[in-house]
Order: sequence, then C-alpha cells, then structure tokens
Amino acid sequence: MSEAASEVDEALDALLPKEEGEERSLFAAMRYATMGGGKKLRAFLVLESARQFGVARQSALRAAAAVEMLHGYSLVHDDLPAMDNDDLRRGKPTVHKAWDEATAILVGDALQTQAFAVLAAPETHPDPAVRADLCLHLALASGARGMVGGQMLDMMAEKATAPLDEAQIGRLQLLKTGKLIEFSAEAGAILGKAALPPRQCLTFYGREIGAAFQIADDLLDLTATPEEAGKATGKDAGAGKATLLGLLGPERARVQAERLVEQAKRHLDSFDERADHLRALADHVIRRRN
Repeated sequence: MSEAASEVDEALDALLPKEEGEERSLFAAMRYATMGGGKKLRAFLVLESARQFGVARQSALRAAAAVEMLHGYSLVHDDLPAMDNDDLRRGKPTVHKAWDEATAILVGDALQTQAFAVLAAPETHPDPAVRADLCLHLALASGARGMVGGQMLDMMAEKATAPLDEAQIGRLQLLKTGKLIEFSAEAGAILGKAALPPRQCLTFYGREIGAAFQIADDLLDLTATPEEAGKATGKDAGAGKATLLGLLGPERARVQAERLVEQAKRHLDSFDERADHLRALADHVIRRRN
C-alpha cells in the first residue's frame, strides 16, 4: 500500500494544476488536500482490481488518482465548520484552517470536477464507452444517492428524536462511506472490460470491506489517540453520531466487522493468487490503527 501510495502521489502531481499563476493559492490547497498523506486505500483498491485483468498501469493510476481527488474533496468539505468542524486531518491542519473556509469550499469543488476530467480524458482508456462507464459509476457512488446522500443522513441522524436502528445505520454507512469504496473495487473491472460475474464479485467485495472499514473507523474514534488517527478522536459519541458501534457495543461491532471481512474474502474465491493483496487488504481494514 505504501508503494502504491507513492505511485498515486506521483500521478496526482502530474494531474493536478501546478502552483503557478493567479490561482496558485487554489492549486496549492488542492495539492495539500490530496498529496503526501493518507492511506490511499481507495486508490489501492483501484490498482489491485485493475491488476486482476491486466489493465495498463498508467490507466489504473489515472483512475486511482481520480478517486483520490473525489475522496479528497469529500474530506475537505466534511471538515468544514458547517459539517464536522474538524481542525486536524492526516496529522496536519485541515484546509479551512491552513487557508480559509471559502478556499476550502472551492478546493472541494475543483477536486471533484478534476476527478471527472481525468476519467473522461482519452489517456485514461482508449475506449470512450469505458471512460463513460467510469464517470457514470463514480457519479452514482458519490452523489445524492451515494456519498452525499449518506452525509445528509448522517447530519439528520444527529437531530433525530429517536435513534436509528441497525438497518438504517447500515444504509447510512453504505452510502456515506461504502459506495466510494465499492466503486474503487469495481473500477478495475470496468477498465479491464471484465465480464459481469467477476465485476460483481469485486463490487460485492468492495461493499463488504466498506462496511467493515466504517466499523473499524468508529472503533478507532473510540480507542485510538489523536496522534495515531491523525485527527481528533472521541467526537462521534458527543456529536450524537449514528454508528453500529453505538448500537451494538464494541465487542459485537468488532465481531460484525470480522464477519464482513470473511464474507469479502469469499467473494474473491474465483480469483487466483493475484488477488492475494485484496485478501490481505480485507484483514488490514479491521486491524489498522489509523
């Protein structure tokens, strides 16, 4: 993952605007928000899923970088005072603290549109149908019925008069966190023009590890130090966040995450040893400390 993150940072360096011209403050903040930090887990998923189908590395890296731009936009906006109001991200000041709120809003806007510009460019794939499929599925994963919708449900849950049940929390987390991870796992199959069965296997794999990832994230908010997590911890309970951890308790939530990981790995049964990194990633998702 560390090697892949370095490759993706190189791709981001080439694909993001350089810090020059009158807009250089915007360009600098875009780079700050996406490069040189974070696990790049979603990018790793794109690269490893693409590897299953022999996709050219440059095509996979462009798609991986686009996903990181989209993810970076979501974090910049989530950190804003009107949303989660966080001062720290990946161990450094959030964009609205390092610059200002208006710049942070524009950074998110610019990163989101740049992600689609990268996917739509001929350099990402010679087949326009593949590029259109990538754009469509990323839009669905990140829009009103995906990540953005999940964020809205998360905000509504904080003000709800009754706590959400397990099904409602599961849907919230699937949209807010899971859909982008699910797309990242599917993206390699789209790039490789894979048949429907293996593409579905990767999609289901991504869905399961996305759910496990969110449970692990909630456990980290409870147990990790800010230094380990690279951001403030212990905020979810105080903010009234709807989480499976809060509903089930730490032990049952941990068991649920382990069950999801095992299910995720079973979706890879039809793949050979080239999918071993994906199998290892599933285990890593619930063992990580940041």
